[in-house]
Amino acid sequence: MPEQTKTRLPAPLYAAAGAGDLAYQQLRKLPALVDELGERATASLRAANTQAADLREKANTTDFDKLRDNAASNAVAFAQVASERAIAAYTALVARGERVVGTGVVNAADVVNADIETTEEPAAIEAAQAAEAKPRKRVAAKKTAPAKPSTDK
Repeated sequence: MPEQTKTRLPAPLYAAAGAGDLAYQQLRKLPALVDELGERATASLRAANTQAADLREKANTTDFDKLRDNAASNAVAFAQVASERAIAAYTALVARGERVVGTGVVNAADVVNADIETTEEPAAIEAAQAAEAKPRKRVAAKKTAPAKPSTDK
């Protein structure tokens, strides 16, 4: 009797064979999938043609002059609303700024005015004014003798 040998192939080879079988099974389903996708595409094309015909009819019956006038009046109304909002926002900012700055300025002005009314001229200012009235003495600058020429030979 011939001797039987057990031959075992490497695992990667079995994996490649399994992948090939899976691909073969998927390819066998491909003709049915192509038919199904073709039917879907035909149905989508019919729906698109119907919708295009409806839109074409709507475009033929549309009054574009009326649409243009309506768009222009809507644009003007929108611009007016935007302008009113911008003016309102600016006015609110001005009022806020007046409250913030105005309070401090009015209070400071009241303090300064009260100080001016109650304060007499200080003695230092009077002394400075009196000193300006007197002529100042000028200090004469010393004249230096010119340098002697050197006699180096």
